[in-house]
Amino acid sequence: MCSILVSQKQIHQHMEVTSMKKEHGNRQVYFVGGGLASLAGASYLVRDCDFPGENIHILEGMHILGGSNDGAGDTTNGFVCRGGRMLNEETYENTWELLSSIPSIEQEGVSVCDEILAFDHAHPTHANARLIDKDGEVLDVMSMGFDTADRLALGRLMITPEEKLDNLRICDWFAETPHFFETNFWYMWQTTFAFQKWSSLFEFKRYMNRMMFEFSRIQTLEGVTRTPYNQYDSIILPIKTYLDGFGVDFSLKYTVTDLDFEEGDGITVTAIHYEQEGKPGIIQLREGDLCIITNGCMTDNATLGDLNTPAKMLPENPMSGDLWAKIAAKKEGLGNPTPFFGNAEETNWESFTVTCKGNKLLKMIEKYSRNKPGSGALMTFKDSSWLMSIVVAAQPHFKNQPADTTIFWGYGLYTDKVGDYVKKPMRDCTGKEMLIELLHHLHMEEEMDEIMDSVVNVIPCMMPYIDAQFQPRAMSDRPQVVPEGSTNLAMISQFVEIPEDMVFTEEYSIRAARIAVYTLMGLNKKICPVTPHRYDVRTLLRALNTSYR
Repeated sequence: MCSILVSQKQIHQHMEVTSMKKEHGNRQVYFVGGGLASLAGASYLVRDCDFPGENIHILEGMHILGGSNDGAGDTTNGFVCRGGRMLNEETYENTWELLSSIPSIEQEGVSVCDEILAFDHAHPTHANARLIDKDGEVLDVMSMGFDTADRLALGRLMITPEEKLDNLRICDWFAETPHFFETNFWYMWQTTFAFQKWSSLFEFKRYMNRMMFEFSRIQTLEGVTRTPYNQYDSIILPIKTYLDGFGVDFSLKYTVTDLDFEEGDGITVTAIHYEQEGKPGIIQLREGDLCIITNGCMTDNATLGDLNTPAKMLPENPMSGDLWAKIAAKKEGLGNPTPFFGNAEETNWESFTVTCKGNKLLKMIEKYSRNKPGSGALMTFKDSSWLMSIVVAAQPHFKNQPADTTIFWGYGLYTDKVGDYVKKPMRDCTGKEMLIELLHHLHMEEEMDEIMDSVVNVIPCMMPYIDAQFQPRAMSDRPQVVPEGSTNLAMISQFVEIPEDMVFTEEYSIRAARIAVYTLMGLNKKICPVTPHRYDVRTLLRALNTSYR
């Protein structure tokens, strides 16, 4: 009887899926940009809407998917991480829900969510060397370093409505309490999340609200959830493999240059203009087709250098920012890219990835920090003129990284400043010069020649717009995921407005994609809400206690 009931249920489900696919007919969905948000959106279409995969098209200007979740390289040329995307078990609600349905490509019968959390629980983070001074001394950061004025200013911010914070910078709010920027808290919070003093007060407040429980453990970064490998290998590749199984179309090297709209007051996309290998083309949208675009990318115009070559600073004409500006000029309600993509001098920082033969340098850093690779999160040299930090991930960090090769990466927030030892601005430095600057801050000068002999490559990456989503803005500058009046357009990126959530996260991209798909498809299915940790009494008490340490 049980097997008969199961069979009947399966037949019924098959009939429902077949019926829904017939309803979709020849309807097409076009994603502009091949980053995490687009991959997530495609996953929701096939998983929750039974949408035919062959009718989903992801148009990506680069030769590889993943957007800012990259990770590439080999033992000959060295590996490169433009950055690291920190996950969090408590606040990435939609991320874990989605990854629970994506199969691991390494462990049969295991989801990517379970794979990541199992790895993280087996490799817990507890940083022992969060801040290091100019003498190479690891600082005691159990105290946040606040005085009464700092606490009062922070407390006032937490109760101030967002509507009163248009265009304000963090430094505007703390102008009367400059001591705030000398606290252990600010150095750790700033470098963990890549804030600048001139970053948006909106975003700082949202981070404080969203990551309230992290406030009490910022000195150890115990809340960081690590992936087994870099985010491309651990997240992007499994999602792409999942979508390949449904026949999703990935059209690489398609640079979308403009959108056409139907005349009138509403927002209906009628055509997508693109270039492929220098040749222009156009996709005509029919009734029922959807266009879901990444309206801004924080790694636009990123460039790479190498051991002997600096990475170039190329601030002009960011690809996604230009597309956003074109369509925003055509229709109201599509936001304003100018505050985000108008000042590369304020939004840039630079990373560098070190590839070594053997583990000599990693062992030296492990002894210095008292953290094995993968357990220490971020080490920040607070007196560095570049405000340099490094991250030593668990090894291997790449699927194709052999056992006799080790890597780590770092970054500097102030690329226009002259180094403390290498007397050049960071942005003008080669990979070798960046490593030399780091080794001086680690006070490893005596072993420098031996260390340099083990180096395969040091790859700098200049990113003019990596902090663009943190720029001061008005509430109206970020468009809604599905703008008012839209019939077939949604916008998914770190530059859309999602109430209460925080940008510069995987969760923001995935949440935006879920909102876009469910809204445009008319799907009555719940989206995981933002968890209200800031209202939890125990979390508040821990944060209050931490502020007085």
